[in-house]
Amino acid sequence: MPEFTHINGDKVQMVDITAKGEVKRMARAEGTITLRSDTVAAIRTGTVLKGNVLATARIAATLAVKQTPQLIPLCHQIPIGAITVDFTDTEVSITAEVTVTSYGRTGVEMEALTGVSVALLTIWDMVKSAEKDENGQYPVTGISDIRVIEKIKG
Repeated sequence: MPEFTHINGDKVQMVDITAKGEVKRMARAEGTITLRSDTVAAIRTGTVLKGNVLATARIAATLAVKQTPQLIPLCHQIPIGAITVDFTDTEVSITAEVTVTSYGRTGVEMEALTGVSVALLTIWDMVKSAEKDENGQYPVTGISDIRVIEKIKG
């Protein structure tokens, strides 16, 4: 049976990291939102009514990274050294990639994953009127494949 560091019987606790040494940390995460091709084209050409979708998603991801300990209960507050947010697209999707670096006692995977998640949710929010069908449903739109693609310690 695996050993869980945050769980002791029916008690949940934040792991004590005070004895760990500080080292450089980096995590890169990505995730994808699937959209209608017309929506991706509107994002590319800057014709979405709400404004610049990717600039807004980039700001949202950056804010989310910095707020991760307020969203995930047992996540440590750590000093963030840098955040980069990049986007790539296909005809029917946009992939967000968030890289977070820090110098500290614990990793930054949760921060990178939170940044990706909020970037993709922001894109959805900004284009939802274009994505809905005649019944107000989202038959094409979906968020998937959110994962850590790289982690460096030291």
